[in-house]
Amino acid sequence: MAKTALVCGAGGFIGSHLVKRLKSEGFWVRGVDLKLPEFGGTSADDFVVGDLREQSVCRLAVDRNFDEVYQLAADMGGAGYIFTGEHDADIMHNSAAINLNIADACRKRDIERVFYSSSACVYPAYNQQDPDNPNCVEDSVYPAAPDSEYGWEKLFSERLYLAYNRNYGTQFRVARYHNIFGPEGTWQGGKEKAPAAICRKIALAKDGGEIEIWGDGSQTRSFLFIDECIEGTVRLLRNDGFEGPVNIGSDEMVSINQLVDMVSQIAGKKLAKKHIDGPLGVMGRNSDNRLIEKKLGWKPNAALYAGLEKTYAWISAQIDNG
Repeated sequence: MAKTALVCGAGGFIGSHLVKRLKSEGFWVRGVDLKLPEFGGTSADDFVVGDLREQSVCRLAVDRNFDEVYQLAADMGGAGYIFTGEHDADIMHNSAAINLNIADACRKRDIERVFYSSSACVYPAYNQQDPDNPNCVEDSVYPAAPDSEYGWEKLFSERLYLAYNRNYGTQFRVARYHNIFGPEGTWQGGKEKAPAAICRKIALAKDGGEIEIWGDGSQTRSFLFIDECIEGTVRLLRNDGFEGPVNIGSDEMVSINQLVDMVSQIAGKKLAKKHIDGPLGVMGRNSDNRLIEKKLGWKPNAALYAGLEKTYAWISAQIDNG
């Protein structure tokens, strides 16, 4: 019989790509989310449209001992959603409720391996004020001081899943994602992240015009292409003996200004940057990949530019197609 997998958050960007990966490996896959994927439908064999904040939906989704469970479901978005403060209560309540339900439902079904997608937002703001030298080593997370309530909830849920390992003998795995991007991701509406937002702005701009950038553009980040995110996710869940938390991200750090220049070059446009006030988050963030390479014998290595080429082409096509 085929192995079985459950992907929570399968209607989202990363979840929909993960479903495709698991199907390519011959898994029978169930997806669950509030909605089907926005772009291109789902490859899942079965899809539960439901709210994982509700225990009844969790029981419906987790109705057997799956070989692999991937918990990606969360209330999240880009800086324009996370850092304004307007959504803090919803972000914390919604995501915590989902994780409390999923962790317990999996334990009751004797599911040993669950992957939980945490975030680089758990890292202390005080270690990320220098845009050129951020500290995102895994054990630097304490003393805790995330820059957002989103980060605080993620840190709580990391501890939740690892506590289940200690108390119930499960083998739950925890990874901290760093700015995942690529085709079929949210690119408009307020929840999009920087690469998608910049691709959209540049695709819409006329050559010789200008685009708006939040802040002075000196803030730094690293961005991981979706294919490498999926590879790291699957490798972590299937490894024996290492539970995490571990970074899954690129260590190719760029400033937002540099990111704009890259996408402008891809688009073949010369554009001026208009710097405006907006939510920024920390001044610097980069994935430290020493631990993942040591523990899994693998780390992301794809060039940012190549991923941006694919992402820009896809977003530009979305705009052209109306």
